[in-house]
Amino acid sequence: MKKQSRKNKAKTELNSMNEVQESINSDEIPLTDELVLTYLQDNPEFFNRNPELVTSLRLNDIQRGTVSLVERQQQQLRQKVHNLEDEITQLMSVANHNEELFILYSDLYLRLIDSQSAEEILDCLHQATTELLSLSAFKLWLNPSAVSSDAIKHDCISANDCAGVMQNRLTNEDYYFGRIQATEQDLIFSNQCSGSVVLIKLEHNQQDLGFLAISSKDAQHFDPRMDTLLLSQFKRLVAKLLHQHIC
Repeated sequence: MKKQSRKNKAKTELNSMNEVQESINSDEIPLTDELVLTYLQDNPEFFNRNPELVTSLRLNDIQRGTVSLVERQQQQLRQKVHNLEDEITQLMSVANHNEELFILYSDLYLRLIDSQSAEEILDCLHQATTELLSLSAFKLWLNPSAVSSDAIKHDCISANDCAGVMQNRLTNEDYYFGRIQATEQDLIFSNQCSGSVVLIKLEHNQQDLGFLAISSKDAQHFDPRMDTLLLSQFKRLVAKLLHQHIC
């Protein structure tokens, strides 16, 4: 009796939809996906009243041929779980990377504070960037109007006039991320680099000391969307220490 009653309900629902279709057809309005969707949204008990339709209705599936609504729902849930697992894995990877960076910066800060000269500071910075971070090159350009050219001698000092680079890239910004022109590469690094760079303006007491330049072979490594929280602390410390030793 219950089975017969369900069939009668299903038949009633189908008749109701047929009547809607006939009414729509009489007004020359096609039955669209939107109309069916609206009907099902307005009648959330439809599948509760017709549970056999859930398993009997077959849907096309590229990989499995045809599946029921229940199987499709299970497939979508499995895909959501898979996507969440991927997101968690990515977040864990980012967290581990950030932890490694935090430890590296902490150790570097201690070494910089213990440095007895500007040369030792540059030694620490060069090692941290090229060895520990595996980046391509590290350079420091000092503003001649703020720092004497004889104040420090080091291989990491850019001897060329980079005032134009600083004016073009760092006049209104503390950082520049991305690609730079070949002429700028020659001025800063004395050679051309095919990847990306970060330029970090050094200021102390509202005085422009110059800028740090770090390059990577990866063209996407230094991206304008990069977070600058660690760099902000880093540049203030480096500027203060360099100012103490060379100004």
